Amino acid sequence: MLENQLCFAMYSASLAMTKVYKKILKDLDITYPQYLVMLVLWEKDEVTVSDLGGKLFLDSGTLTPLLKRMEVMGLLHRARDTEDERRVVVRLSQEGRALRKRAMAVPERLMCALPPLEQVANLREQLKDLRKGLLEDAEES
Repeated sequence: MLENQLCFAMYSASLAMTKVYKKILKDLDITYPQYLVMLVLWEKDEVTVSDLGGKLFLDSGTLTPLLKRMEVMGLLHRARDTEDERRVVVRLSQEGRALRKRAMAVPERLMCALPPLEQVANLREQLKDLRKGLLEDAEES
């Protein structure tokens, strides 16, 4: 049965979470994947595309078009690394930095749609452990 599948529970929960974020992020005029990129850059500006992809579990084929759109939006800049031209460095624009202040309310607004904080924290840790185990298994294959 579909409802008994862990993968379906995770998939449908992810879809539901993305719907909530879409509603919250509408005021910021960014998508959920764009928000994730911004979170990484707000934490540490000037990261390589490969480091960004590693943090977000995205390959460059998915990440590059996303970053190009964000650059056109004026949120970030991409440039070849001066020391190693094979690497592309991504850094926030002034507009990207300013967006952080407007995004400060996002976590609070999300919490209104979630169960109690203790449950959420426990679930997050369980999902991180699950992801780690699944990735280790995938790499062994």
